[in-house]
This record gives sequence, C-alpha cells and structure tokens, in this order.
Amino acid sequence: MLCFPPRAASAARFFSGFDVASAARFFSKNDSESTNRLVSVGVALVIATSLSGCSTGNAAPPLDRLNIDPDRVAVAGLSSGAYMATQAHVAFSDHIRGAAVLAGGPYACAHGDLGTALGTCMKANPAAPDVAALAKTVRERADAGSIAPVAGLAADKVWVWHGDKDVLVAEVVSRAGAELYRDLGVNQVVWDGDLAAGHGFPVTEGEGSCEAPEKPYLAACGFDAAGALVKAIYGTDPLDGDSVAPGELRRFDQQALVGADDASPQLADDGYLYVPKACADGERCGLLIAFHGCEQNADNVGEAFVTGTGINQWADRYRLAVLYPQTKASLAPLNPKACWDWWGYTGANYDTREGAQLKWLNTAASVLGAPLR
Repeated sequence: MLCFPPRAASAARFFSGFDVASAARFFSKNDSESTNRLVSVGVALVIATSLSGCSTGNAAPPLDRLNIDPDRVAVAGLSSGAYMATQAHVAFSDHIRGAAVLAGGPYACAHGDLGTALGTCMKANPAAPDVAALAKTVRERADAGSIAPVAGLAADKVWVWHGDKDVLVAEVVSRAGAELYRDLGVNQVVWDGDLAAGHGFPVTEGEGSCEAPEKPYLAACGFDAAGALVKAIYGTDPLDGDSVAPGELRRFDQQALVGADDASPQLADDGYLYVPKACADGERCGLLIAFHGCEQNADNVGEAFVTGTGINQWADRYRLAVLYPQTKASLAPLNPKACWDWWGYTGANYDTREGAQLKWLNTAASVLGAPLR
C-alpha cells in the first residue's frame, strides 16, 4: 500500500458528534446540491484520514482468552461511543451489568435516520427525544427477541454525564438517556451534569481546554471522569491499592473476529486491550468495554484515548480488563470521522443483537471469556 508518513490536517469540521452544525449545513433531504457537497467533503476527509499515518506492516496478534468474571462486565463511551455503549447495554442487558454514558443520548434515538441523529438526538431540534416512544420501541424489540429482555436492566448501574458547556449535544438529550433507563426499570441511575465542561472526556490534568476541548477531546477539567465512572459501576472500594503494578496495553487483530458470512462492522484492522497484571497472571477479572468518540479512534489520535483517559489506572486497582474497539473512517458507507454506528450506516439492524458492530462485540467478548448472548 502507499504510505505517507506526515500527518495530514483535517479536511473539514464536517460530520460527527463533534460538529453537528457544519454537518447540518451540508446535509438535507431531497437536495442534490447539498448531497454532492456532502460527498465532496467526505472524500476530502477520508483522503486526509488515509494520509494521517501508515501501517507498520506488523500484523497484530489475535485476542487472547482471560479469566473474566461474567458478573463484572460493563460498557462506557463518549459521544458516538456513548450511544454505542447504550446500544450494547440494552441489546445485551442480560450479560452487561452497567453503563457509563458521557455526552450521549437514549437508545434507538435516531431510528436509523441520519437527519434525526443530527437534529433530535444531538440538538433536540426540532424536538427532544420522545422517551415514552423509545421505551415502547425497546419493549417491542425485547418481546421480538432482537434485544435482551428488559428485565435484565433492572439491577444494573448507570452513570450519565454531560458537560454544562457542551454546545454539541444538548443537555435535554443526555437527560432523555437517563430518563429512558428509569422508564425501563433501572433504579440505580446517576445523573452528573454540573461540571463546566465542553464536549470531551474530562481528565484531571492535561493540555486540552475544559470548556472547548479539541482533538483528542480529553478535557483538562480537574475532574477524574474515569474514576467516577468506574466507582459508579463497580463500587467505591477497589480490590488493590495505589501501589499495584501497572498492566499492559496489547494490540489485537479486529478483523480476525469477523465471520466469513458477517456484514462488515466497519472497524479498523487493530483494536486494543488493556490487561492489568493480576489479569495477565490468571486471576479472575471484570471486563470494561470502552468506546471512543468520533475522531478519537487510533487512526486519528494514536493511543491518546486508550492511554489518556485514566481508565487504565483504575482498571489496575479494580482488576478490570479494558477492551478498546476501534472504528475507521470511510466514504462508503458515509462515516468520515470514524464514529460508531448509532444511525444505521452498517445496516438497518445496527442497534440490535444482529447489528454488525454489536455482533462483532459479542464475538470479541466471547473470545475473552464473557459471551454477551
């Protein structure tokens, strides 16, 4: 393949959970001129992404099995990753015990429509998500067997965070996510929305602005969101002290987990797995699946998300393996900023157990030793 070592600049602030305003200007239904402009910008951005780095030529090893405790499996995510975390939680609630949702919204919000995703599910425009209608959708899907029974959610722990200065995802959208969980019978839902932070993952220190974070979207707010989410899901008492030896970040082959007859999940070649020393030594460990946001994938920001949020340090103390799946940018299907599929670019069943990315996730978790269905 061709290799261009210098990192290319981003072609445009086009479409993602990080810039809905410019996306809306480019996208409109039944408007061929807007569609042509959309595709042109998408082409430019995909080219820019392709120039951002090079494959080393070293194939990643396969994912290894660990001694995973199936009662300690949870999900977390930011922005599009928050939507993906919610999709995974609702679809596999009979096996997932909790979720941390940062700057995202409710399950099934987009109804498979990009325009709805950009409007209702981000800006609450023309209206906020209809929680009652979404709860009805969840129950109907559960009854049909396309997602897990709703009863699996009841005892779970959910932490919903939203930055008070977030101008990309409206607070009412994130609140709708929390409200949907409550409507579905989840009693342990914690809302955290007081921090004066923008659209990013809050960390205790760093160079990123708190109120207006930019790539890699780690917001230096003096707030340890990683610690807050781990404690909210797994309790306030870690298994090990501060002096525990650090674990190991491993790269693995994501494509090896795609079945021959499966639809493409549109993932990057490689993903990451953080393994605390205790887990590597064979001790029983939990599993936290952490989904990056748009433009936070490794092709865009290197290992900034998988090493910079602070999750790994808490994973050492709580004995949690951390799975960091990675998306990729693409023109066809249209996903130039490598967002997770929360509007249907991988297929109409994207937010059910048969969706391409969720099906892949179950395979990955199964290999680790914690099948999700």
